[in-house]
Amino acid sequence: MPELPEVETSRRGIDPHIRGQTIARSVVRQSQLRWPVSPQITALMPGQTVLGTQRRGKYILIETTAGHIIIHLGMSGSVRILPAGAPAAKHDHIDIVFTHELMLRYTDPRRFGCVLWSEDAIAEHPLLARLGPEPLAEDFDTSYLFRLSRGRKTPIKSFIMDSHVVVGVGNIYANEALFMAGIRPLVEAGSVSRARMARLVACIKQVIAHAITVGGTTLRDFVGGDGKPGYFQQSLLVYGRGTEPCKQCGGILQEVRLSARSTVFCKRCQR
Repeated sequence: MPELPEVETSRRGIDPHIRGQTIARSVVRQSQLRWPVSPQITALMPGQTVLGTQRRGKYILIETTAGHIIIHLGMSGSVRILPAGAPAAKHDHIDIVFTHELMLRYTDPRRFGCVLWSEDAIAEHPLLARLGPEPLAEDFDTSYLFRLSRGRKTPIKSFIMDSHVVVGVGNIYANEALFMAGIRPLVEAGSVSRARMARLVACIKQVIAHAITVGGTTLRDFVGGDGKPGYFQQSLLVYGRGTEPCKQCGGILQEVRLSARSTVFCKRCQR
């Protein structure tokens, strides 16, 4: 599944090609995604100008003169820039064609993403209104995470993966940040001291920022908005390395399932 760094990489990849451009038409070949594609994508798009793009959590937000296009990549989706009229493959569901002869193509083999439309204040959209802070934002800090964790018995890994707590800390990056912070994924969130929580916040910011810099993680079929793969996978310390030696102490990494997700940690380095 594309995580926050992959989504941000995609947003940055498409932004310079569509910002300031006028939409000529939209083509919807498959409207049945996670939710039906908003009919406004075809009815209202012609003649609209793209004012810019943003990201909120794992949602790409394309602002136009009439409202926002909301895109989620789901489990296997991608967006990329192609020449207008490029042949469509089986899973190429939506094209937004611009007057400068380029188009934004949305591809989603599993059809678990979405392409929606909103004319209301975007921060108040039901999919966005209850999301937690961005991990790289100033309001995601030690005081915030420590306060929210008090009394919580949920495992710390599940806690930081909750999008109502903080957005975009997916499974890969939660594993990596907890290892860097020296915190075992299964400990109760409420038992983590303020000092260790400070370390965790710093590590979450570090791992997310680094992943964005190198273009995200290439697992299975993700590519960035420019068609280039990410390279964060080359620097993974624990994720996907269960039963392999720990790169820090040489001990064997443990792998368990937590909330049906692979969770890898080092018994020596993480307490």
